[in-house]
Amino acid sequence: MYEIPGKDIGLTQGDIFAECPIVDWIRSTSDVWEPQQYTQNLIVLTQACDLGNQKVGRVQVAIVHDVKQLVATNVVRATTVKDQIRTHRVYGLYFLPEFANYLPESIVDFRDVHTVPRELLEECIGKGRRLIRLATPYREHLAQHFAVTFSRIALPEPYETKP
Repeated sequence: MYEIPGKDIGLTQGDIFAECPIVDWIRSTSDVWEPQQYTQNLIVLTQACDLGNQKVGRVQVAIVHDVKQLVATNVVRATTVKDQIRTHRVYGLYFLPEFANYLPESIVDFRDVHTVPRELLEECIGKGRRLIRLATPYREHLAQHFAVTFSRIALPEPYETKP
C-alpha cells in the first residue's frame, strides 16, 4: 500500500509529509484576519500527471491527523473510526492504515485543504520530511474519494417511497 521514495524521487500525488509548514488565517480582532504559520502532516492531492509534467507551481494538500489524537481529544469516536471511517463511508475523511515506524493510523481531512508552493514541498523532500507515499491503486482511491467529496449533488428532499 505504501512506498518509501528516496530523496532523488520527484513529488507526486499521495506523498505524505511530516511537519511541513503551512499558512492559515486566524481572527485577531473582530474585523482583522492575520496569517499564522505552523507545521502539519500533509498528503499531496494534486494529480500525479500535473506534478510529473511540471504543470503546477502550487500544490493542493490535505491535513493528515493521527487517529489516536483525534479520539483522545473527542474530535471523533473510536467506534466511528472503526465502523465508518476505516471503510471509507464518511465523506470528507479518508482512512490511512498504520505503516511500521513511518505513519500511525491516520485520517486525511478533505475539509482542511491547503495550497502550498511546489518548491516548499521539494525542500521538505530534501530535508527528509517526506515519510512515504501511497502506491497505486491506493493513490487513485484517495483521488476518487477526494473527488466524490466535492462533486456530490445534494437533492433538496429525499425521494418519496411507497410503504
